[in-house]
Amino acid sequence: MIVILGALLTIAGVVYMAGATLRRGRLSDPAPRPTATSGPTLEPRRRGLGFLGLSQNWPGLVMMAIGLILLLSVMVL
Repeated sequence: MIVILGALLTIAGVVYMAGATLRRGRLSDPAPRPTATSGPTLEPRRRGLGFLGLSQNWPGLVMMAIGLILLLSVMVL
């Protein structure tokens, strides 16, 4: 039972962080930039690595940490 709970918390943390990143806005600009090559690009404009910040992802990181602790506790016991 503890293994299942740990696995679910770990997966839920990953899904939460992916969903939080997608909810923050569009990942690409559909219109081509003037300095870019022709056609739309998947490279976002002015989007840094802020989506990886700890302040936005702490709930997902906590879920993953608790899940990993539960999984490791079963191995040790």
